[in-house]
Amino acid sequence: MSSARILAVDDERATCEALAEMLSRWGHKVETAFDGNDAMKRAAEFRPDVVLSDLAMPETDGLWLLRALKEEMPDCPVVFLTGRGSVDAAVEAIRQGAYDFIEKPLDPARLKVCIERALEKKETLREVQGLRRRLKQLGPSEFIGQSGAMRRVFELIERVAPAKASVAITGESGTGKEMVARSIHNLSSRHEKPFIAVNCASIPATLIESEIFGHERGAFTGADQRRPGVFELAHGGTLFLDEVGEIPIELQAKLLRVLEEGRLRRLGGKVEIEVDVRVLCATNRDLKAEIKNQRFREDLFFRLNVFQIALPPLRDRKEDVPLLVQYFVEKFSAEAGKHLAGVHPDAMEVLKNYEWPGNIRELRNSVERAVILCDGDLVLREHLPPDMAGRAPERQVFKVPYGLTIDVLEKEYILGSLQRNGGNKARTAEILGVSEKTLYNKLNRYAAEARGEHPPGSSHREEPKTAPAPEAPVHPAVGERPPLG
Repeated sequence: MSSARILAVDDERATCEALAEMLSRWGHKVETAFDGNDAMKRAAEFRPDVVLSDLAMPETDGLWLLRALKEEMPDCPVVFLTGRGSVDAAVEAIRQGAYDFIEKPLDPARLKVCIERALEKKETLREVQGLRRRLKQLGPSEFIGQSGAMRRVFELIERVAPAKASVAITGESGTGKEMVARSIHNLSSRHEKPFIAVNCASIPATLIESEIFGHERGAFTGADQRRPGVFELAHGGTLFLDEVGEIPIELQAKLLRVLEEGRLRRLGGKVEIEVDVRVLCATNRDLKAEIKNQRFREDLFFRLNVFQIALPPLRDRKEDVPLLVQYFVEKFSAEAGKHLAGVHPDAMEVLKNYEWPGNIRELRNSVERAVILCDGDLVLREHLPPDMAGRAPERQVFKVPYGLTIDVLEKEYILGSLQRNGGNKARTAEILGVSEKTLYNKLNRYAAEARGEHPPGSSHREEPKTAPAPEAPVHPAVGERPPLG
């Protein structure tokens, strides 16, 4: 148990002093008080981490003390010590905000556990308050992050926002590409004009030209009136084309002309219309590969890709998870009329260790679900989605059969570690505790051995014969046994 400042309160001096002596033996710094008024004076000076108080005291009882402490020190947990006949009063104290109660005579083991949990709650509340302060500084936006990767994104946004250049925003689904586009618009001189976002993948191929460029009455069956396209709707402002790679190749030339000349002709129209629009775009597709396959125009790519912002996936910025989680907890608890303080440390560990294939969109949905299910002050592990909450942390196990030499053992471990880290040599070297140069030298030697060569400086020796090893599945990447389980 970590050391804490504890205020012990009891009108029976001998009982109070005996409690203080026991707490001191456990390593805590303890102050004593013998009634409610005395306790409040000591609390103001001592600033305790936890208050242990008798519930039934003359004049100023435990409930009076609880209410007074809640006004002055709302984050200080209060644990009541009560006799068997005062359980109903103790339950009322819990309802009014006490952390817990323990019946007399005290069970030291239970008291220890109760103090530990009270300190955990206090630490959680402190973290929540810190997150709230940081969120107020960031402003009311789901586009949140304090990681190095996100700070670089914010810097790029600030630099490109005042310019007129087109911006291509890349990143996995759910990383917040539209949030980046909105931020660029809001920081630009066009912020008072419209921001129009259109998902090109959601528009049927037969309607996409009309949606983007507009149409005149009678341009096609069902066109019973003139309709402006998104370029006209965004005039003076910003147009965000999400999934721009889905625009058919036959319309891309028309889009390029609008970008270059600032003029368009509605479908079925005879006159050209001038438009002043800044275009931002996003895509999950590899547009360079699309160009090679003749599904995307190279000249349009270069016109759209004047400036690029790449959004990192959430798994590469996990230090931002607590901040995002707290933002969503506050957002959804307010919408539901609840008053959640935050997330329990166990649940937060699950959230921080999850890989988030759906990125921020998945995180948002998971927290919304948890808030709906939560009836207490904190989101708990059981409120998270079952496939997430039930997943134990993955253990990294290195399995090898008997009979391998040290050299072969090292080789399997290095190659397995490299595979587990997705081929990232810098991270693998860091985990193995060696320099990148050392790792590269070993990998070059393994590659040479696989070709039947022996690099200079390496001593080739025949491996000693060993007893046949048990059969193991073939490793898909190395062609040997799987080095990690």
